[in-house]
Amino acid sequence: MPATYDAHRAQLKSILRGWGMPLDYAETTTEVLAWADLHGVDSHGILMIPIYDNLRRCGRIAVNAQPKIISETPVIAMIDGDGGLGHVPAHLAMSTAIEKAKAVGMAATVVRASAHFGAAGYYTLMAASAGLVGMACTSASSIQVAPTFGKQPRLGTDPWSFAAPSSDGPPFLLDMATTTVAAGRIRNKANENLPTPDGWLVDSEGRPSNDPLVAKEKGGSLTPLGGSPENSSYKGYGVSVMVNILGSCLSGATLITDPEHTKKPVGMDIGHFFLAIDPKAFRAAGEFEADVATFLDDLRATTPIDAAQPVMVAGDPQWKIAEERQREGIPVGPGLLAQVRQIAQAAAADWLLD
Repeated sequence: MPATYDAHRAQLKSILRGWGMPLDYAETTTEVLAWADLHGVDSHGILMIPIYDNLRRCGRIAVNAQPKIISETPVIAMIDGDGGLGHVPAHLAMSTAIEKAKAVGMAATVVRASAHFGAAGYYTLMAASAGLVGMACTSASSIQVAPTFGKQPRLGTDPWSFAAPSSDGPPFLLDMATTTVAAGRIRNKANENLPTPDGWLVDSEGRPSNDPLVAKEKGGSLTPLGGSPENSSYKGYGVSVMVNILGSCLSGATLITDPEHTKKPVGMDIGHFFLAIDPKAFRAAGEFEADVATFLDDLRATTPIDAAQPVMVAGDPQWKIAEERQREGIPVGPGLLAQVRQIAQAAAADWLLD
């Protein structure tokens, strides 16, 4: 039976605290991870615990890192993640961008010396919940995507998110990998010994594959968004390059193409980018949100191909899943659950998911 959201969240926090993460940092990290699982972003929640545990054991992340702002102006800030996980410095970065944007209309922040920060949509939703437009993106640690026409993996899943407030309901929230699917969805298939659907992966010769381990262990690649050159994979490839320019080139984080990527003393040295825009800098109060609401409602009112599947906008599926999981609990596959139980035991953390 799926665990309740409260139990799921408490389990995450217990493990992080067992690792030695300070209480306030553990609470922020837990909030981001649990939000992902609650909203159906299963690739970025409890699934990451085994990966974080391995990084911690290998000395590639510091669970007691102390992120801080190292330079700023009224419209920008540079944040150093101190070699820890990315959730806390990313939260600090978007919070700072929101504060500055409310004061001057628009602000951007970057983070370096960081690591995986969870679901990008969590941070853009922070901005939308504050009445602002938000953007966020991050470079990646795993090199598992070949450029269009390329045979050698050179990029990551390089996610990007955009959110905007609406006057009559939840905000528009787009959160997407620049690959056909997020790597976590492939890990979920591997954890449960299931094949991947067609189009997600190619082998080392560029041939379609359904093996969830082909990219991680056998020299293959995740496909860029678009899937193949014939289906415009150059678009996903191009957006991935954009993400790395914003996340790494602006922040000074290690480029994913650098042989020293993830190997420097600062830890993973992943880079993040955040942007917040106050609509009131352009429009009278409420006008922007009203137009967004009208636009989204017009799209939802489109006659569907199948009456059983209405037209939605980005974010709609997540809000629906969150309602269901608040009511019915958060599912975790048995393979993943067994891994997390072992990690909890090793950390002397309470086990709360039975």
